[in-house]
Amino acid sequence: MTIIDSQVHCYEANTPKRPWATVPNWPAHVTGDEMVAAMDKNGIDGAIFISAFAMYRFDGSYATEVQRAHPDRFAIIKPVDPDDLAVADVIADWKKTPGTVGVRIMLPKESGRSADDPGLARIAKAAAAVDCPLNMLCWGNIDVGTALIDRHPNTRFIVDHLGLVQPHVPPAAPDAWGDLPKVLELAKRPNAVIKVSGACTLSHQPFPFPDIWDPLARVFDAWGFDRCLWGTDWTRAFAVVNLEQAVEPFRTTDRLTADERAMLMGGACAKAYGWSPRAAG
Repeated sequence: MTIIDSQVHCYEANTPKRPWATVPNWPAHVTGDEMVAAMDKNGIDGAIFISAFAMYRFDGSYATEVQRAHPDRFAIIKPVDPDDLAVADVIADWKKTPGTVGVRIMLPKESGRSADDPGLARIAKAAAAVDCPLNMLCWGNIDVGTALIDRHPNTRFIVDHLGLVQPHVPPAAPDAWGDLPKVLELAKRPNAVIKVSGACTLSHQPFPFPDIWDPLARVFDAWGFDRCLWGTDWTRAFAVVNLEQAVEPFRTTDRLTADERAMLMGGACAKAYGWSPRAAG
């Protein structure tokens, strides 16, 4: 079984050479080399490296450096700016970058954007034009995310983090799964898949987080395993769970068959992004 993590974040220390835009409660640095070492320790063959918006905003330069150093371990995605009138050119150029498999938009409620936002329309149309999957963070704002997907049926969307608000520090909110009915309804959209990333942060019980499996079973039933992409969201999840704790529940649970586990922890990701570490190697 090839294990592919659908979302990780690597970054250098906060220095004048490459300063951070904000300082989240993450480790002081998790470089590409450090991420590879952690993946090796935890049996992760490859990962989709999402350039960290918290640190680097729309600059994907560190992601490209890491991918060049580890082309058989990482594919890369960067956020793009809805307010950039030239964003279509940015996406077309990014698509040509070695190892690129998508772009990302940040659409939480505090973004204040509606589904008919012209900047979002530019991005969705440009992504479709070059067959570039559009990753979307719309937690806490899933109604707008759903409406955006409906407005752009020719764009391939990848919904981050189960579409659910996830904590940056424990504990999970009492209603952590409150938007689950909307997530299940979203599954009817054939142009969308969903990341089962950061799921362990939603647990109200200690490791191995047994209470995540009943709601996840509903996600799997609605979306199908071939549209569910397991991921750790390391290092964003750092203050809630460590990397081993984000991997082992999925590797060892008896709630998944061998075929379901293989699809969830790698097969669906390879299908959605057209990339796998073995093929890259």
